[in-house]
Amino acid sequence: MNTQSSTGAAALGYHGKVVLVTGGTKGIGAGIARGFLAVGAAVVVCGRNAPEALPEAGGARADFIPADVRDIESLQALFATIRARFGRLDVVVNNAGGAPFALADKASPRFHEGIIRLNLIAPLNVAQQANALMQEQAEGGVIIFIGSVAASRPSPGTAAYGAAKAGVLSLASSLAVEWAPKVRVLAVSPGLVQTEQSHLHYGDDAGIAAVGATIPAGRMATPDDIANACLYAGSPMAAYFAGTNLLLHGGGERPAFLAAANTGDQH
Repeated sequence: MNTQSSTGAAALGYHGKVVLVTGGTKGIGAGIARGFLAVGAAVVVCGRNAPEALPEAGGARADFIPADVRDIESLQALFATIRARFGRLDVVVNNAGGAPFALADKASPRFHEGIIRLNLIAPLNVAQQANALMQEQAEGGVIIFIGSVAASRPSPGTAAYGAAKAGVLSLASSLAVEWAPKVRVLAVSPGLVQTEQSHLHYGDDAGIAAVGATIPAGRMATPDDIANACLYAGSPMAAYFAGTNLLLHGGGERPAFLAAANTGDQH
């Protein structure tokens, strides 16, 4: 974790603030939770099952509230608990989601529907519940959707996921208009991120390194990289960041034609 100085943490303005990170018990979500903990926020993470260890940073630990973001009654209970326990909610990082590899012509309609429900309908329902609470607060709040580069480039093997993430970007732009000025809505879209489950997608350490070498930054993103972007996006420094999407991809992906060309100049 990139540690923030006490001066830098104060400038972000998170002391006394309450942050919810959906899917915040592992992977990118846990990294985001640690980032907010490190700058003094009270952090709530949710998931279907309690993890063996909760995210910790800066001498603080996240609170866990069990919730299935796909179930509206579970979400209503989550936000009722946050209201009762903390009395406020300042930032939501709408992170829960994901998809296993499945070719579109082989996956069942039920599988596709489940991916859309988890990655599009659930984030919309989370945002709706969060907005209802934030609109009551004098300071309003911020809703950060975690998107993906899959929304704007081909996503073979995760077509439904890419389509859902494209929908998320549309949601962020529309909700930013509907819920302004009290609630600020935006999206942060990571590219390839190295997590504890990277081996499932990229293979062993050599495979992960080879994939990282295709990115102009020379590596995949880490959860800390995504956390730092969310810390900025949810802070007063980003007060004019609304309705738009921050691409966080280390320069993008090197076009395949460059490797195929034989002009002798590959740069």
